[in-house]
Amino acid sequence: MTSQAYNRCMDLWIDGRAACMSQRTGKSQWTLLFVAEILRRRSATVCIAYGDALPELWQTDHARIRRFARGARWHLQVSRAVRNAHCVYLAPTSFIVPALLPRTSCCVPVVHDLIAFRREPHAWKAKLLEHCTLPLAIKKAAHVLVTSAATQRDLSELFPAMVRENISRVYAGPSSDHPEPSVPDGTTILCPATLCPRKNQLRLIEAYASISPDLRSQYRLVLVGARGWHDREILRAIACTDGVEWRKYVPDREYSRLLSTCTVLAFPSLYEGFGLPVLDALQRGTPVLTSARGSLQEVVGTRGVLVDPESIDAIAQGLTLLLRDHGLRNRLRTQGPVQASRFSWKSTVDIALRAIDSVAKR
Repeated sequence: MTSQAYNRCMDLWIDGRAACMSQRTGKSQWTLLFVAEILRRRSATVCIAYGDALPELWQTDHARIRRFARGARWHLQVSRAVRNAHCVYLAPTSFIVPALLPRTSCCVPVVHDLIAFRREPHAWKAKLLEHCTLPLAIKKAAHVLVTSAATQRDLSELFPAMVRENISRVYAGPSSDHPEPSVPDGTTILCPATLCPRKNQLRLIEAYASISPDLRSQYRLVLVGARGWHDREILRAIACTDGVEWRKYVPDREYSRLLSTCTVLAFPSLYEGFGLPVLDALQRGTPVLTSARGSLQEVVGTRGVLVDPESIDAIAQGLTLLLRDHGLRNRLRTQGPVQASRFSWKSTVDIALRAIDSVAKR
């Protein structure tokens, strides 16, 4: 079915609030770029809150904007509006409206990860909310999008009654179409992530502190990202470890510059639904150290150094290997963009729209 034919069948409504945040992280960045690609192709109704600034990427003739009250009222107002609209409702980050909608509504939630249902550390409020809403959202969903094979496996294990054909794996694309290629500064190990236990900065700092003095004298560990939860121990480690800097949240332009100029990206997260910083680094040809588990292995393939994220020694050995082996870094600088080319927003949205099309035809 063509986009024009689809437009005549059912409208597409999308929860766009996350992309309107002033400090976007993984899911909100995914939403921004995913919706931008949809709006390049066809019209959609984007639901945001009063006072939200519309991202520049969404300021197109294809965007129809609906504004609703903030807070809990947003979810109630949107769920009522969706009930009365002939539409497919796409929920990229929140399961509250999908849980509130009746089964007769055509709802497509996006599941990025199942961290709330796993043993890895996570904020208790987020855990409670997802435990209350995700089971209902899945039960009522017309179709479900997931961002990796790892998330699909986790979802199928958690909800074994789900029909496999009702799940589509969409992945993600890089944050920039044409970034500056890697030109390493010879001094920086970069870790871009919100400060919290799941992102594993504490073990990374301890691993950095354990590498040889000559490497620490040459390379600094630069952390960028806003404060998260349970981050006091991470902040103490930053303050008392020579060679470690925390630059807080940085805007997109500075994030892009750091990715293109750092010598190594270190991203030993305990659990990810996808891992956009890893893909962004591969795209530029920046050598990557990341975790040998879950979705991060899917993104990197064999074009990076994979380590056990719960082993400080393994992280330290991986850093040492990357920082000492110029030949390895040069190979990864060549191989990274090849691996990154397997992922694109075009492919992601192609798969998503096929799934939405199948829902609209029912």
